[in-house]
Amino acid sequence: MKTAAKLAGEISPQQVAAFRLARHHLHDAKGNDPIEICRDVCGVQAQVMLAAHLNIAARTRGLSPERIEGALWQERTLVKTLCMRQTVHLLPAEEFHIYAAAVRRSRVTAVERIMARFRITAADREALLGSILEILKAGPVANLELTARVRPRVSGRVRAWMDRVWNANRLALVEGLICYGPNLGQQVTFVRVDQWLPRTRPPSESEAKRELLRKYLRAYGPATLRDFSHWSGIPVNEAREPWEASAGERVQVKVEGREASVLREDLRELRAREVMGQRVCLLAAFDPYVLAHAQKEHLVHPRSYKRVFRSLGWVAPVVLVGGSIAGTWTHRLRRGCAEISVQPFGRVSRAVRGGIEEQAEDVARFLGVKAAVLFSRG
Repeated sequence: MKTAAKLAGEISPQQVAAFRLARHHLHDAKGNDPIEICRDVCGVQAQVMLAAHLNIAARTRGLSPERIEGALWQERTLVKTLCMRQTVHLLPAEEFHIYAAAVRRSRVTAVERIMARFRITAADREALLGSILEILKAGPVANLELTARVRPRVSGRVRAWMDRVWNANRLALVEGLICYGPNLGQQVTFVRVDQWLPRTRPPSESEAKRELLRKYLRAYGPATLRDFSHWSGIPVNEAREPWEASAGERVQVKVEGREASVLREDLRELRAREVMGQRVCLLAAFDPYVLAHAQKEHLVHPRSYKRVFRSLGWVAPVVLVGGSIAGTWTHRLRRGCAEISVQPFGRVSRAVRGGIEEQAEDVARFLGVKAAVLFSRG
């Protein structure tokens, strides 16, 4: 018998924004631990590594790029891998198996569906995975070399799939068998997870999905089943099982007439959050704060939507004011200076302008240069 989460009253949009900003270390960034940031925001999208660096730095004070790189490649306390929405993320290494187990079924199904168009069999897939693991046994291998060494070991059907759709690594990545290794010059490398990360007991799929949902609601609640599906990339019909299983841990709240869920343990903090002022944050492309919900009205006015969420899946760097998007920004490095161009969506108050300039200084400091800020017309 299904148990519905109980309705716990009305919450203002300002309280929701304050709660989420606090959970994202954007209300008052103080620490400098990239692992803690990636843990608390459920991973940082990283197909553009500089953007990932900047989005971690926006939540810290005094962090250096070397600290992030060291956590990835020397300490191995962060891991770079394919995860939510089939996109590259930085995750805490100790939580890798939770994420991998939670999203494995949906990701593998999506890849196998395309492989089926090439008449690739289960035996073909096993041969491909076995070849990759054997090649990586000696350590990191660059992507192009890995693909070249795999080709003679697999069937013509797999080679056709590699040529037309993806490199050899995709199936092993979504299975959670390999992850990204340290770059070799300009080349991406891959490594075996069982050799790169500490061995640990993988959770069951159901355990992993319920824990992923808890983590998501801690960072992004109040939220709906559709939001969780949108963020995780797990189809709604598959995500419904952990959602319903967690009904006793969740309560429903109303935000501007819409019902959404928050963890019962977080309700008191959500209610107690004070209304935000004009707290300003500069977030780089693909920041997790702007990606987590299916609907974006709480973030950006519809007339400005396409200025943030652009064609081909590109998500622009944004100026966040009080938890909502008030503009976009770009930067370029030139002669020891970060030239930061800000495109507001409307009139900018003196206080907000000062906050943007302060944040721009932080961006430049992280990059090891000085800042020059230019405001264009909204």
